[in-house]
Amino acid sequence: MSLLIDELSKHRLVPVIDLDDVHLAAWLADLLVELELPVAEVTLRSKSAIEVLGAMKTRQPSLLVGAGTVLSPQQSDEAKAAGADFMVSPGLNPKVVEAVLKNDIPMIPGVNNPSQIEQAMSLGLSAVKFFPAEASGGVGFLKAILAPYRELKVMPTGGINLSNIRSYLELPQVFACGGSWFVNKNLIESGDRYRIGEMIIQAKMLIHQIDS
Repeated sequence: MSLLIDELSKHRLVPVIDLDDVHLAAWLADLLVELELPVAEVTLRSKSAIEVLGAMKTRQPSLLVGAGTVLSPQQSDEAKAAGADFMVSPGLNPKVVEAVLKNDIPMIPGVNNPSQIEQAMSLGLSAVKFFPAEASGGVGFLKAILAPYRELKVMPTGGINLSNIRSYLELPQVFACGGSWFVNKNLIESGDRYRIGEMIIQAKMLIHQIDS
């Protein structure tokens, strides 16, 4: 887990991708690597999601590809077989966490209250996803619930965009944020490489300002 956190901390931004068409995976993987944001979380929300994940990893082996919305042990097995480097879930299901860890893959489950945080810690996890971030109270609520858990690392996701990402990344325990505003399905399906690239560059510039 520590190696994954170290790697994601370098980029501070995890593209959250919901994609049905496997034929679009290759150029998207190329673009992320080209723009030096070699990480992606492919949500398992479509029948083709596992294929998309596998196609992105095959196209760009250096791309750190995570499986998102992992809801069952079976999905974790399928994602591992497709080449997933890490897994993310919207909630905290001990059976899913145990299945993922049994496969020797880092797991970042979703939480939004202290009880779930403590349950994650009891399962041996050192990082969680704060989800849905904005709907759960935003950065103020996150800062409050993290106060007793100073060693915990957090990846806020849900409602994150260019206008609020700074407030999250400025929290010491936040190692990265998940975001989809710059890789939304409409942009990908329309093949708008320029707009996607433009927004990635904007985000990277802001992150550089925060971290410098």
